[in-house]
Amino acid sequence: MEHPLARPLSEAPEIAFDPGAETDPHAYLKAMREQAPLARTPMGLVIALRHRHLELITSDATRQLETETKVMQGITEGPIWDIMTTGMLFANGETHRRRRAPVARTFAFKLMEAMRPKAAELAAELVRPRIGAGPIDFVNDIAAQIPARIIADILGIPRSDLPVFMRWIADTAESLGFIDLNRRAQIERSLVEFNGYVQSLLDDRRKAPRDDFLSEYVRTTAEEGELSEAETRTQVLGLILAGSDTTRGSLCLTLAHLLRHPDQWRAFCADPDGLKKGVVAEGLRYDPIVSGIPRVALRDLDIDGYRVPAGTPIAVSLLSALRDPEVYADPDRFDIRRQDHPRWHPIFGGGAHRCLGEALAKAEMEETLAAIARLAPNTTLLGDPPRPAPGAIRQVSEMRVAFA
Repeated sequence: MEHPLARPLSEAPEIAFDPGAETDPHAYLKAMREQAPLARTPMGLVIALRHRHLELITSDATRQLETETKVMQGITEGPIWDIMTTGMLFANGETHRRRRAPVARTFAFKLMEAMRPKAAELAAELVRPRIGAGPIDFVNDIAAQIPARIIADILGIPRSDLPVFMRWIADTAESLGFIDLNRRAQIERSLVEFNGYVQSLLDDRRKAPRDDFLSEYVRTTAEEGELSEAETRTQVLGLILAGSDTTRGSLCLTLAHLLRHPDQWRAFCADPDGLKKGVVAEGLRYDPIVSGIPRVALRDLDIDGYRVPAGTPIAVSLLSALRDPEVYADPDRFDIRRQDHPRWHPIFGGGAHRCLGEALAKAEMEETLAAIARLAPNTTLLGDPPRPAPGAIRQVSEMRVAFA
């Protein structure tokens, strides 16, 4: 991507700070992408718009964003700061390796794939009693329940704790990107409570180990001795957050697009097991719940003819890259039989930071959507389709359906 006569970033077109806030973000980004491969926000963030720019997320010329967004918002201490500075998500190099390693060893593919039958059983348990029962709140009654209950089972959390557990997830997930400062106090209260709860789980496993993920994680961290107590706790908290909020929103958006494309929905209902992987891959591409992947340039870069100075924050827009016509045929078409998905779905990141819960998220989504197609093929979307909120994670707050 080097060009001998690179132009300064000042010549790149200006883009809205958060394209997700536009009425039709996909149309807005398509117009920007056709104008230039890069754009810049008024705050100095570079937005990379092409699929080929995804190589930046695994390049040693960039690093993961760390505390920059919080510093920009004046947050330099307290519970939000603590989760940013002790977790793996916003760490790099040896610090990231040290924090990720014990989770990666215990939260293995085998464990995640073993959750697939449980996800299918849970989805059927939630869907069946609601068939023919009229309008339901799909976000809270189905989409939020699946990942929260699965991770609760993995961690050995009692079902009686689920209501408060889910509230903590919803509140603390807001800490991961730019936050609404009016919500800061509530987010911090929930973080304090959530941290205390996770700490009690860790203490319990140390006193009375079980044959489960958390006991193995506690044993591994103790043997290796590389993590502080705060780091040990934050990796568990991060695991819960990363796997819950994104899966909830992705379930909503994928089902909504299926129901808005009757031919695709009918095809899926006719062969739910055969098409469930394609349905999820296309749902994650067509309307990704994660808006982009932020990085920071470690040295001066030439990107598609533009000179990007060292220290510049760069976000690879997934909303744009996953509809790039250079990679996807007819990219604005929702097609559950699409054959041009890359082998590794970009929504889960790449390199050292690739999502540890990828297999679990796919299993939860595939089995939930297949259960709905199998048990309630006449499901209808009620009212307007869900419109995700702008942000790093495009949260869905409302979606009503009727199972039939």
